[in-house]
Amino acid sequence: MQSLRSSELHAEHDPHVLFQASTIGALVDRAYEGDVTFSQLAEHGDLGLGTLNGLDGEMIALDGRFLRADLNGNVHEVDPGAKTPFAVMTWFEPQADFRVDGATTHDEFLALLDDRLPKGVAAAAVRIDGEFEYVRARSVPKQHPPYPPLDEVTANQNVFEFADATGTAMGFRFPDYAEGVEVSGYHLHFLRADGHRGGHVLECRPRYVRVRIDAATDLHLELPQGVSLDSEKVGRTTRDAIDRLEHFG
Repeated sequence: MQSLRSSELHAEHDPHVLFQASTIGALVDRAYEGDVTFSQLAEHGDLGLGTLNGLDGEMIALDGRFLRADLNGNVHEVDPGAKTPFAVMTWFEPQADFRVDGATTHDEFLALLDDRLPKGVAAAAVRIDGEFEYVRARSVPKQHPPYPPLDEVTANQNVFEFADATGTAMGFRFPDYAEGVEVSGYHLHFLRADGHRGGHVLECRPRYVRVRIDAATDLHLELPQGVSLDSEKVGRTTRDAIDRLEHFG
């Protein structure tokens, strides 16, 4: 992992490299303002996820487009000048490509993805296209200073459901030891095929989907001013907080 400051940012077009702006631990520490614009973020990948300054909804990056799912799950284009406090991006070039036919539970589906990861892979980008029996998703309202704790933000989140939905779930898989820097396990966002609705995935059950996996070889991490990797929130405290966020609703 390489840690970068914003003054050292440069465009990266190497395949299988993940670029990340800030950390999940920083969000737990209420660092809801970042210094990376979406025009800068576009230099680091064509697939990804994250949020906007003030936690203003769920960000979806797909095929080079940046979209925001608002509190009600309605999707809008992101202004290139807008900034993000947290995002992960990659130039998506998958090495694994397979089909899943038949609905499974959410946990069974994630276990299946783990089984199909290329050997020795710890971190990866994932894209899942097709028909879903069910997707449960969420988004959150924009926050204003003085910023409340993340737990309070998610207490006001909106959870919504998609039944018999065609669309794309995309995101990343990180190992347990990345906890605090990222969400360990799978972190996915969903975009309905019509491009009008989406959000952060809490649960999904695929019916018939194509799964593509891009195994990561490197992570470049950009830290905004005031954010440190040795934050006391990194580790178990972050895991507890994220567990509460992921199982709310």
